[in-house]
Amino acid sequence: MLRAGALLALGGAAAPLTGCGLLDRGDEPAPEPDPLTPLLDESLRLAAGHRDAAAAHPALATLLTPIAEAHRAHAAELARLAGVPLPSGSAPATTATTPGDPAAARAALRESERAGREAATRACAAAPAERAALLASIVAARATHVEALK
Repeated sequence: MLRAGALLALGGAAAPLTGCGLLDRGDEPAPEPDPLTPLLDESLRLAAGHRDAAAAHPALATLLTPIAEAHRAHAAELARLAGVPLPSGSAPATTATTPGDPAAARAALRESERAGREAATRACAAAPAERAALLASIVAARATHVEALK
């Protein structure tokens, strides 16, 4: 009985120590970022690029605003799947400014969409089945954006 009492006392004394971190070794690695995070960031950049170009070239707003909204919707869904909050502010499109010529702005956006489509295609190919449908729809949307920007 004394042994049982001693073990219980030791066990009771050790439990609080492990909870306070004295016996924790801290060997647990930080969790890996979700593989959707780069695609989420890219969706926000694309949305900002289209929004900025629409502001710089009002004649293109009818074309570019729905594309920007589609990218923002993709970002919201990617954030939901990744379990991260969607940033409330808008990301800067790039460090460069929107080209002054509307045709050049469309060409720059088209190239961004092509690169984005390729990134989404790679992410889709590597994704588990439960994420592949969303990523495939993002690939299709970006391919459509490339065509719309011609």
